[in-house]
Amino acid sequence: MIAAGADMIDVGGESTRSGAPAVKAEEELRRVIPVIEELVGVPVSVDTTKAVVAERALAAGAQIVNDVSALRFDARMVEVVRDAGAGLVLMHMLGTPATMQRDPHYGDVVGEVRAFLADRVTFAERNGVARCQLAVDPGIGFGKTVAHNLALLAHVGELSSLGCAAVVGASRKSFIGRTLGREVDQRLPGALAAAAWAVAQGANVVRVHGVAETVDVVRMSQEIREAM
Repeated sequence: MIAAGADMIDVGGESTRSGAPAVKAEEELRRVIPVIEELVGVPVSVDTTKAVVAERALAAGAQIVNDVSALRFDARMVEVVRDAGAGLVLMHMLGTPATMQRDPHYGDVVGEVRAFLADRVTFAERNGVARCQLAVDPGIGFGKTVAHNLALLAHVGELSSLGCAAVVGASRKSFIGRTLGREVDQRLPGALAAAAWAVAQGANVVRVHGVAETVDVVRMSQEIREAM
Protein backbone atom coordinates (compact mmCIF):
# COMPACT_ATOMS: atom_id res chain seq x y z
CA MET A 1 0.00 0.00 0.00
CA ILE A 2 2.83 2.39 0.79
CA ALA A 3 4.55 1.56 -2.50
CA ALA A 4 1.25 2.12 -4.31
CA GLY A 5 0.99 5.65 -2.91
CA ALA A 6 -0.93 5.46 0.36
CA ASP A 7 -0.47 8.60 2.49
CA MET A 8 -1.30 6.76 5.71
CA ILE A 9 -2.04 3.23 6.90
CA ASP A 10 -5.00 2.34 9.14
CA VAL A 11 -4.35 -0.68 11.38
CA GLY A 12 -7.17 -2.40 13.25
CA GLY A 13 -7.41 -5.61 15.25
CA GLU A 14 -11.17 -5.82 15.82
CA SER A 15 -13.72 -6.12 13.04
CA THR A 16 -16.44 -3.48 12.95
CA ARG A 17 -18.55 -5.26 10.34
CA SER A 18 -22.23 -5.59 11.13
CA GLY A 19 -22.73 -8.30 13.76
CA ALA A 20 -19.01 -8.76 14.41
CA PRO A 21 -18.18 -10.13 17.88
CA ALA A 22 -16.16 -8.06 20.35
CA VAL A 23 -12.44 -8.72 20.79
CA LYS A 24 -10.69 -8.48 24.15
CA ALA A 25 -8.01 -5.82 24.55
CA GLU A 26 -5.24 -8.38 24.99
CA GLU A 27 -6.04 -10.03 21.65
CA GLU A 28 -6.42 -6.70 19.90
CA LEU A 29 -3.00 -5.63 21.18
CA ARG A 30 -1.47 -8.91 20.04
CA ARG A 31 -2.78 -8.28 16.54
CA VAL A 32 -1.92 -4.61 16.04
CA ILE A 33 1.23 -3.71 17.98
CA PRO A 34 3.69 -5.85 15.97
CA VAL A 35 2.26 -4.46 12.71
CA ILE A 36 2.52 -0.85 13.86
CA GLU A 37 6.10 -1.38 15.05
CA GLU A 38 7.08 -2.59 11.57
CA LEU A 39 5.43 0.24 9.62
CA VAL A 40 7.73 3.11 8.72
CA GLY A 41 7.56 5.85 6.12
CA VAL A 42 3.94 6.97 6.45
CA PRO A 43 1.64 8.07 9.29
CA VAL A 44 -0.20 5.21 10.99
CA SER A 45 -3.68 5.34 12.49
CA VAL A 46 -4.95 2.73 14.92
CA ASP A 47 -8.58 1.73 14.46
CA THR A 48 -9.79 1.04 18.01
CA THR A 49 -12.39 2.06 20.57
CA LYS A 50 -10.25 0.96 23.54
CA ALA A 51 -8.06 3.48 25.36
CA VAL A 52 -5.48 0.90 26.39
CA VAL A 53 -5.02 -0.21 22.78
CA ALA A 54 -4.77 3.38 21.57
CA GLU A 55 -2.23 4.20 24.28
CA ARG A 56 0.00 1.25 23.43
CA ALA A 57 -0.36 1.85 19.70
CA LEU A 58 0.64 5.50 20.01
CA ALA A 59 3.67 4.49 22.06
CA ALA A 60 4.56 1.96 19.33
CA GLY A 61 4.56 4.63 16.62
CA ALA A 62 0.99 5.35 15.58
CA GLN A 63 0.10 9.04 15.28
CA ILE A 64 -3.67 8.93 14.86
CA VAL A 65 -6.55 7.23 16.69
CA ASN A 66 -9.48 6.22 14.47
CA ASP A 67 -12.34 5.75 16.94
CA VAL A 68 -15.57 4.51 15.35
CA SER A 69 -17.39 5.25 18.62
CA ALA A 70 -16.36 8.94 18.56
CA LEU A 71 -15.12 8.72 22.18
CA ARG A 72 -18.34 7.12 23.48
CA PHE A 73 -17.23 3.59 24.35
CA ASP A 74 -14.22 4.29 26.60
CA ALA A 75 -14.20 7.35 28.86
CA ARG A 76 -10.40 7.39 29.04
CA MET A 77 -9.89 7.61 25.27
CA VAL A 78 -10.07 11.40 25.10
CA GLU A 79 -7.36 11.65 27.79
CA VAL A 80 -5.09 9.28 25.86
CA VAL A 81 -5.45 11.34 22.68
CA ARG A 82 -5.03 14.64 24.53
CA ASP A 83 -1.94 13.57 26.45
CA ALA A 84 -0.28 12.15 23.32
CA GLY A 85 -1.17 15.13 21.14
CA ALA A 86 -2.40 12.60 18.58
CA GLY A 87 -4.74 13.01 15.67
CA LEU A 88 -8.29 11.74 16.19
CA VAL A 89 -10.96 10.58 13.74
CA LEU A 90 -14.51 10.87 15.11
CA MET A 91 -16.99 8.66 13.29
CA HIS A 92 -20.77 8.42 13.35
CA MET A 93 -22.24 5.01 14.14
CA LEU A 94 -25.81 4.13 15.08
CA GLY A 95 -25.56 1.82 18.11
CA THR A 96 -22.73 -0.72 18.10
CA PRO A 97 -21.29 -3.01 15.40
CA ALA A 98 -23.45 -5.80 16.80
CA THR A 99 -26.70 -3.81 16.50
CA MET A 100 -26.12 -0.99 13.99
CA GLN A 101 -27.83 -2.61 10.98
CA ARG A 102 -31.01 -3.61 12.80
CA ASP A 103 -33.50 -1.50 10.86
CA PRO A 104 -31.71 1.90 11.06
CA HIS A 105 -34.01 4.93 10.93
CA TYR A 106 -33.41 8.69 10.65
CA GLY A 107 -35.66 11.68 10.13
CA ASP A 108 -32.90 13.53 8.27
CA VAL A 109 -29.80 11.38 7.97
CA VAL A 110 -27.51 14.17 6.73
CA GLY A 111 -28.61 16.65 9.38
CA GLU A 112 -28.55 14.11 12.20
CA VAL A 113 -25.11 12.75 11.32
CA ARG A 114 -23.70 16.27 11.00
CA ALA A 115 -25.23 17.28 14.36
CA PHE A 116 -23.78 14.19 16.04
CA LEU A 117 -20.31 14.92 14.68
CA ALA A 118 -20.55 18.57 15.70
CA ASP A 119 -21.41 17.46 19.24
CA ARG A 120 -18.45 15.06 19.37
CA VAL A 121 -16.07 17.73 18.06
CA THR A 122 -17.27 20.03 20.85
CA PHE A 123 -16.81 17.26 23.42
CA ALA A 124 -13.25 16.59 22.26
CA GLU A 125 -12.35 20.28 22.34
CA ARG A 126 -13.79 20.72 25.83
CA ASN A 127 -11.55 17.88 26.96
CA GLY A 128 -8.37 19.39 25.60
CA VAL A 129 -8.11 18.06 22.04
CA ALA A 130 -7.55 20.92 19.59
CA ARG A 131 -9.78 21.16 16.53
CA CYS A 132 -6.72 20.97 14.27
CA GLN A 133 -6.15 17.42 15.62
CA LEU A 134 -9.65 16.28 14.64
CA ALA A 135 -11.20 14.70 11.59
CA VAL A 136 -14.82 13.62 11.10
CA ASP A 137 -16.22 10.58 9.31
CA PRO A 138 -19.94 10.17 8.45
CA GLY A 139 -19.64 6.41 8.98
CA ILE A 140 -20.70 5.02 5.62
CA GLY A 141 -22.22 1.59 6.31
CA PHE A 142 -22.35 2.01 10.09
CA GLY A 143 -26.05 1.90 10.88
CA LYS A 144 -27.29 3.08 7.49
CA THR A 145 -29.37 1.75 4.64
CA VAL A 146 -28.26 2.04 1.00
CA ALA A 147 -30.32 5.22 0.70
CA HIS A 148 -28.74 6.69 3.83
CA ASN A 149 -25.23 5.98 2.54
CA LEU A 150 -25.95 7.54 -0.84
CA ALA A 151 -27.43 10.64 0.81
CA LEU A 152 -24.40 11.07 3.05
CA LEU A 153 -22.05 10.76 0.09
CA ALA A 154 -24.14 13.22 -1.91
CA HIS A 155 -23.83 15.80 0.87
CA VAL A 156 -20.38 15.02 2.26
CA GLY A 157 -19.31 18.57 1.47
CA GLU A 158 -21.52 19.80 4.31
CA LEU A 159 -19.05 18.36 6.82
CA SER A 160 -16.54 21.06 5.89
CA SER A 161 -18.50 23.55 7.98
CA LEU A 162 -17.32 21.69 11.10
CA GLY A 163 -13.81 23.01 10.55
CA CYS A 164 -12.18 19.57 10.53
CA ALA A 165 -10.80 17.28 7.86
CA ALA A 166 -13.46 14.98 6.40
CA VAL A 167 -12.78 11.24 6.09
CA VAL A 168 -14.86 8.94 3.87
CA GLY A 169 -14.60 5.14 3.90
CA ALA A 170 -16.80 3.57 1.23
CA SER A 171 -14.46 0.98 -0.29
CA ARG A 172 -15.93 -2.52 -0.78
CA LYS A 173 -18.96 -1.77 1.42
CA SER A 174 -22.26 -3.55 0.96
CA PHE A 175 -24.17 -0.52 -0.33
CA ILE A 176 -21.96 -0.64 -3.43
CA GLY A 177 -22.74 -4.32 -3.86
CA ARG A 178 -26.47 -3.77 -3.43
CA THR A 179 -26.52 -0.77 -5.76
CA LEU A 180 -24.53 -2.43 -8.55
CA GLY A 181 -25.21 -6.12 -7.89
CA ARG A 182 -21.54 -6.88 -7.22
CA GLU A 183 -19.74 -9.22 -4.84
CA VAL A 184 -16.94 -7.90 -2.61
CA ASP A 185 -14.17 -8.67 -5.10
CA GLN A 186 -16.08 -6.86 -7.89
CA ARG A 187 -16.67 -3.55 -6.12
CA LEU A 188 -13.55 -1.59 -7.11
CA PRO A 189 -15.24 0.47 -9.88
CA GLY A 190 -18.03 1.46 -7.50
CA ALA A 191 -15.52 2.32 -4.78
CA LEU A 192 -13.56 4.47 -7.24
CA ALA A 193 -16.72 6.33 -8.20
CA ALA A 194 -17.48 6.99 -4.53
CA ALA A 195 -13.91 8.19 -3.91
CA ALA A 196 -13.99 10.51 -6.91
CA TRP A 197 -17.29 12.02 -5.79
CA ALA A 198 -16.14 12.41 -2.17
CA VAL A 199 -12.93 14.19 -3.17
CA ALA A 200 -14.79 16.43 -5.61
CA GLN A 201 -17.11 17.42 -2.75
CA GLY A 202 -14.18 18.28 -0.48
CA ALA A 203 -13.30 15.10 1.41
CA ASN A 204 -9.71 15.24 2.66
CA VAL A 205 -9.12 11.51 3.23
CA VAL A 206 -10.56 8.43 1.56
CA ARG A 207 -10.06 5.07 3.24
CA VAL A 208 -9.61 2.44 0.53
CA HIS A 209 -8.35 -1.01 -0.42
CA GLY A 210 -7.41 -0.44 -4.07
CA VAL A 211 -4.67 2.10 -3.35
CA ALA A 212 -2.95 2.44 -6.73
CA GLU A 213 -6.20 2.89 -8.64
CA THR A 214 -7.59 5.32 -6.08
CA VAL A 215 -4.44 7.46 -6.09
CA ASP A 216 -4.98 8.16 -9.80
CA VAL A 217 -8.68 8.82 -9.26
CA VAL A 218 -7.98 11.24 -6.41
CA ARG A 219 -5.28 13.10 -8.33
CA MET A 220 -7.52 13.48 -11.37
CA SER A 221 -10.49 14.59 -9.25
CA GLN A 222 -8.34 17.19 -7.53
CA GLU A 223 -7.04 18.53 -10.84
CA ILE A 224 -10.57 18.89 -12.21
CA ARG A 225 -11.80 20.56 -9.01
CA GLU A 226 -8.92 23.04 -9.05
CA ALA A 227 -9.66 23.91 -12.67
CA MET A 228 -13.23 24.99 -11.87
